[in-house]
Amino acid sequence: MLPILFHPATSEEVRTSFDWYQEQFDGLGRDFIQELDEAVHSIQSLPDTWPKMGKFHRRFVLSRFPYSVIYKVLNDETIFVVAIMHNHRQPGYWYDRN
Repeated sequence: MLPILFHPATSEEVRTSFDWYQEQFDGLGRDFIQELDEAVHSIQSLPDTWPKMGKFHRRFVLSRFPYSVIYKVLNDETIFVVAIMHNHRQPGYWYDRN
């Protein structure tokens, strides 16, 4: 499996989403984190599986929550997660992240 790095802004994206889901229903935030962890593991295992999003990025869509993991593979050596994007809010906000 390839090592994985996260853009610094992804931690805030995850924390904000976790907090919101926990406020809706106790345990739902943990469910979000669990699905996100499973997505990251799947990406690490098979990084070229998910559809391309533009020239360099790929998109893994979570099944239960309206979020996607946007990532790219750097030099066939490392996976770089650019965003944990809500699918219905400002979809291109992450384009400037490298």
